[in-house]
Amino acid sequence: MRVLLASYDSRGGVEPVAGLAVRLRGLGAEVRVCAPPDEEFERRLAGVDVPLVPFGRSVRAMMTAATPPTADGVPRRAAELLAQFDVVAEAAEGCDVLLATGLLPAAACVRSVADKLDIPYLYASFQSISLPSPHHPPMQRPGRPLPPGMTDNRVLWDLDAQSANDLFGEVINTHRASVGLPPVDNVRDHVFTDRPWLATDPVLDPWQEPSDLDVVQTGTWILPDERPLPAALTAFLEAGTPPVYLGFGSIALRGAEDVARVSIEAIRAHGRRAVVSRGWADLALVDDRDDCFVVGEANHHALFRRAAAVVHHGGSGTTTAATWAGAPQVVVAQGADQPYFAARVADLGIGVAHDGPTPTFESLSAALDVALAPETRARATAVAGMVRTDGATVAAKLLLDTISQEGQPVST
Repeated sequence: MRVLLASYDSRGGVEPVAGLAVRLRGLGAEVRVCAPPDEEFERRLAGVDVPLVPFGRSVRAMMTAATPPTADGVPRRAAELLAQFDVVAEAAEGCDVLLATGLLPAAACVRSVADKLDIPYLYASFQSISLPSPHHPPMQRPGRPLPPGMTDNRVLWDLDAQSANDLFGEVINTHRASVGLPPVDNVRDHVFTDRPWLATDPVLDPWQEPSDLDVVQTGTWILPDERPLPAALTAFLEAGTPPVYLGFGSIALRGAEDVARVSIEAIRAHGRRAVVSRGWADLALVDDRDDCFVVGEANHHALFRRAAAVVHHGGSGTTTAATWAGAPQVVVAQGADQPYFAARVADLGIGVAHDGPTPTFESLSAALDVALAPETRARATAVAGMVRTDGATVAAKLLLDTISQEGQPVST
C-alpha cells in the first residue's frame, strides 16, 4: 500500500499527520507527506523517517510577516495553493489513497489530484467545529463573518457553504477546468466529503449526533515523542518546584513582549518559576533572574508532565498534549478553534478559559488561582486517564483495511 498525506497547516496540523504516517509505516505502508517547506516540519518528519514533499510557501514566514495575512488576500493565497497541483500529482503517483487535512484550498488541490488520477480520497479535521453540524455554528474565519443575531445553526452552515463558494469557488473551478476536471457546485462539501474523519479525542472534543454527516471519529493522532529534554532544561526543572509553562505555539502574537512581562509577573506572584517557550511569537525572558528558563523546540509530552500548569493559546495539538499530560491549563485563545478548546478545558474542569486574547497581570493571576488549585490538578489527572492514545493506530488500520477489503476508503 502507498499513501500520501497532505497537510498545509501550522505545527499543530503537521504533528498529527506525522503520527499517522508512523503508524501506517508500522503496518507496512509506504508513506510520504506533503507539508509546508518550514525547516521545523522537515526536521520533525526526518526525525521519524517520513519523507517530506514541500508544498506551498512557508507557513511560519507568512504568519510572522511584518504585514500579517488579510481577508482580502484569501483568494490569492488559495490560487497559490492550487498551483501546487503538479507537486501533489507527482507525489501521488502510484498511491492507493490520498488524505488531506488543513486549509480548504490546499485540501481542494489534493481532491483535484485524486479526481484527476482516480485515486480514493479522504478528508480529516482536527476539530469538530470545522465540520457542519446542527449542534454548533461555523468557526469565524477571515473573510467569512457570521451574521449577528442568527441562532439557527443549519442556516449558518448554509451561509458558510455559500461564503466558501464566494471566496474559493471561482479560483477552484478555474483550476479544475485547467486540468480537465468538471466544476463543483459546493466547494466546502466537495472537499470535506459526506463522511469526513475527525481526528480528535472523544472526551476533549466529542462529535455530537444526530448530524447530517457520517463522521468517523478515530481519536487523536498522537505521535509519541521520545526525544529527551535539553540538558539545560532538565537541570532547571530539577533545581526547584514544578514551573508554569508559557507558550503560544505557532501564533504570531502581537505585543509579545508585554504578554511575556505580565505573564511572568503573574506566575512569580504565585511563587512559581516559569518555562517560556519562544514559539512563533518569539517570546523572551524579561530579566536575568534564575527563576525563568526560555526554551525553543522541546518535547511537550515530557515537559508538560513536569509543569505545575500550562498557559497556552488553545490550539488542538497543544490542548491535547496538555490534557494527555494531566497538566492544568490556562487557555488564552487568540482565534479560530481556540475559543472552542478553551471552553472545553473549562467545561471539563481541567483548567480555565481566559477572558479575551490579551492577558493582564490581574486576569492571568485570577486564572492561575484556579489552575493551580489542588482540585484542578486532581481533575486534570483523572481526565488524562480517559484520553485515548490509540487514535493514529485506529486510523491507520481503518484506512488500510478499508482499501484492502473494498478497494476504496471510507470517504469518497
